[in-house]
Amino acid sequence: MKRLLIGLLVIWTFAACAPLAASTNNPPIRQPTAFMPDPPTSFTPTLPAKNPYAPNSSDGQLSRSNIYIESMQVRVLESYPTQAQLNLKGNLPTPCHHLRIDIKAPDPENKIQIEAYSVAGINKVCTQVLQPFDVNILLGNFPSGHYSVWINGRQAGEFDS
Repeated sequence: MKRLLIGLLVIWTFAACAPLAASTNNPPIRQPTAFMPDPPTSFTPTLPAKNPYAPNSSDGQLSRSNIYIESMQVRVLESYPTQAQLNLKGNLPTPCHHLRIDIKAPDPENKIQIEAYSVAGINKVCTQVLQPFDVNILLGNFPSGHYSVWINGRQAGEFDS
């Protein structure tokens, strides 16, 4: 009985140390390669696809008011193509007002004009207290160049792409 146990132990030890047979069902592992897209030959600025504060068709039935801007900052995101983002802080006239930000495409001088205002129901009764806001808006993708961002006629910042 001892010989049988010793023999099984020896066989088990050799089997555990033996290399595994190569499987023919698995494809060979490929090394990853870096993918870098070719830069476009011509590039035009594109405005962001989704602006949650864009004017909409029902705004014509609402009264339009100014907003009170406390700070505005333009940031360049680390991306290709270059993307710019606007941080806008301020106050709406009342909690019943809704923020609207209308972003125009850059003009020939690379000025990006933005109109920021608020809308509210014409006969809506509302508490007369300022409603603070702090929003970040993607301005879009831009080709190489120097751009300036203007909000309601005031320069918010500049950036290079």
